[in-house]
Amino acid sequence: MSNYTVKVEESRPAADGKPSAGPVYRNIYAKDGLMEMPTRFESPWDFFSESVKKNPKNQMLGRRQVVDKKAGPYSWLTYEEVYETTVKIGSAIRNRGVNPGDRCGIYGVNCPEWIMAMEACNSQAISYVPLYDSLGANAVEYIINHAEVSIAFVQESKIPAVFFLLLMLNVILFAFLFVKCYTETMRTEVMVLKILSCLSNCNSYLKTIVSFGNISSTQKSEAEEQGVACFSWEEFVQMGSLDHELPQKRKTDISSIMYTSGTTGEPKGVILTNGAFMGEVLSMDQLLLETDREGTGEDVYFSFLPLAHIFDQIIETYCIYRGASIGFWQGDIRYLIEDLLVLKPTIFCGVPRVYDRIYTGVMDKIEAGGTLKKLLFQFAYNYKLRNMEKGLRQDEAAPRFDRLVFDKIKLAFGGRVRLMLSGAAPLPKQVEEFLRVTCCCSLSQGYGLTESSGGCLTSIANVHSMTGTVGVPMTTIEARLESVPEMGYDALASVPRGEICLRGKTLFSGYHKREDLTKSVLVDGWFHTGDIGEWQPDGAMKIIDRKKNIFKLSQGEYVAVENIEGVYSRCPLVTSIWIYGNSFESFLVAVVVPERKALEDWASSNQETGDFSSLCNNTKARKYILDELNSTARKHQLRGFEMLRAVHLEPNPFDIERELVTPTFKLKRPQLLNYYKDIVDQLYKEAKAKTA
Repeated sequence: MSNYTVKVEESRPAADGKPSAGPVYRNIYAKDGLMEMPTRFESPWDFFSESVKKNPKNQMLGRRQVVDKKAGPYSWLTYEEVYETTVKIGSAIRNRGVNPGDRCGIYGVNCPEWIMAMEACNSQAISYVPLYDSLGANAVEYIINHAEVSIAFVQESKIPAVFFLLLMLNVILFAFLFVKCYTETMRTEVMVLKILSCLSNCNSYLKTIVSFGNISSTQKSEAEEQGVACFSWEEFVQMGSLDHELPQKRKTDISSIMYTSGTTGEPKGVILTNGAFMGEVLSMDQLLLETDREGTGEDVYFSFLPLAHIFDQIIETYCIYRGASIGFWQGDIRYLIEDLLVLKPTIFCGVPRVYDRIYTGVMDKIEAGGTLKKLLFQFAYNYKLRNMEKGLRQDEAAPRFDRLVFDKIKLAFGGRVRLMLSGAAPLPKQVEEFLRVTCCCSLSQGYGLTESSGGCLTSIANVHSMTGTVGVPMTTIEARLESVPEMGYDALASVPRGEICLRGKTLFSGYHKREDLTKSVLVDGWFHTGDIGEWQPDGAMKIIDRKKNIFKLSQGEYVAVENIEGVYSRCPLVTSIWIYGNSFESFLVAVVVPERKALEDWASSNQETGDFSSLCNNTKARKYILDELNSTARKHQLRGFEMLRAVHLEPNPFDIERELVTPTFKLKRPQLLNYYKDIVDQLYKEAKAKTA
């Protein structure tokens, strides 16, 4: 199809009730077969232990030391120091009766202890299970029981007020539900609280809690009353030994069970083997080696995306594999930029919401800089962009303008970033182009799922034509499109569109204890992602839709739209509601058919005049309905990103004549979007203007 993909199987026509499927494609660097795993690696532990042997004195894990409430420079642990602590922690885990194949929970914001707990599990062939509450208020308790977690490492700073906060659990939970990538630390304000408060419901499995820091004797005794032993980090380290013999590990062992949102009902435990996890890391390394520059011991990574998710885990494991340094943010959004400037990383990963804010901030400064500066910036931008479109690498396209104009933008990331990665949701094309031109580094946007161990498609560094796409398959994955006739997508059309299906070495091994769900998405060896893609002429993939009624907002949060429509429908002012979320935006909007009498009664009580249609256009009426809908949402404990920011009031019911509903009155979402597209665009403009 292009210089970066090769066809390895022909298309499949529709037959036996199965829809047609397009040809199978691989990355050009896997044209002779998917990447093979080196025989010397059986577990991610081998990545770490090999780096310790090669680079024992290299800085590995760093954080800023806070003295008198003021953060100083980064303080570092070397690979050798981390190794010794990790081995002791692993030994102590075993001393608590946790054996290879058992499960260990990790619950906290990014920090050195998180990585050491993960590596301690790797050392003992114990599966680690990230715990986090963005899946809902009861997710932690559910995951502990479902995965049969017997030991958990937990963020320590939440312990002092834990028992007082028990009385305020619900208030705190909902006060802290904001954009994921910015408020992960806020969620951890209830981490230990949630662990301890659910002990009575999960202590048949959970027997040990290890704090990342200190723990009081009172808290210990309280936990012990529930049959659970608590230890501080230092206490637990002292319980271990460097002489403990490490168990044998295999590629087929379960590395992690990672619970994921993205569907209705309970969280799903995605089973990832050592082989799948390592394959993802090594494929990333192969592509960087072939197309840009692989990581080295000189690289520094800024860790702030949640380690509970696969994206950051893979990147940090890659850094460990390459002997690079990982510096952690303080966990407070107020100091994120300061942390970044102090660390001066060479590798930076973000989600679209982060990059969009950076883009907006820089453009605002340019706009305020005066006419001459604006003209100079625009001239330099257009000059470099033209050269990149001709095929020049970003560092060759305009070196003088890089020094004179764009270096100042690069300084916003610390001045040393050479590689930027974006994932979790689509990156707006104008933002991606801006970053490629101005940040003086390579930028790759990818697409992936927990079920594919992270990235399964990636744009190639310095191939400008891939802007606006998620690129080509990784070297461990094959991809094809499958037709979705009910949505009008044909994988065999001149412009192939359909559901993205994946096959390869980095796929998950199923959902923990959910064979039914596993069979529904793994069919004939192909994982059906539920995302709709479109092959571009150059062989790159573009994400254009979602097969199921679940979508992702720009910060990476999944929205199960039918569920929340059901909640909003409980509002007595609503006859019908259609909710929409754009994956380039961070919030939801809705078209509402209001209950006629309720709206007219409100108008009468508030001295508003006009017929029903004119009331639907009344600004005060729209605000009234919006406020009542969000009041209903709060009453039924919807999360912050599930709240509505703007509504359009529709006087006419959704009907079959306009093909907006089925004969059984189910919403036809593609048709609704097509019908109300202009209105939806206006709703987003209005909502953003209010918060500007």
